[in-house]
Amino acid sequence: MGVTEPQATFSACFGAAFMMWHPNKYAELLADKIKKHSAKAWLVNTGWTGGAYGVGSRIKLKYTRAIIDAIHNNGFDNVETVIDPDFGFEIPLSCPGVPSDILIPKNTWENKEKYDEVKEKLVKLFQDNFKAFEASVNAEIVKAGPKNS
Repeated sequence: MGVTEPQATFSACFGAAFMMWHPNKYAELLADKIKKHSAKAWLVNTGWTGGAYGVGSRIKLKYTRAIIDAIHNNGFDNVETVIDPDFGFEIPLSCPGVPSDILIPKNTWENKEKYDEVKEKLVKLFQDNFKAFEASVNAEIVKAGPKNS
């Protein structure tokens, strides 16, 4: 109530109060499990799309469900992708039942310059938050972090 703009907050591993080890340990454990089991990891937007708070809206549940179904059915195995220049992850360019503009977040924003500004702010917030951990983090993990394009 009364929120005019949501504020970004960060928590190591999204549960710092419950984590016994340094975040690097969890990152290395995850990386080892992914390698050992040839697992795929997916980041799915279940949140905001189409613009900043007050302009955009929550992503439609039917699109989130279609994306999850495609993941479970290996529907992205042979789909063309692009690399996000700041975060470095691959983004599929098509998904059955999902408008293609939903998959590239910038495409959902009418004001593309504002999108770039908000994304740059998010990258900086992540980088600033990470500085508290960086000295004790594996160099390969540090290198995988977001970069300003």
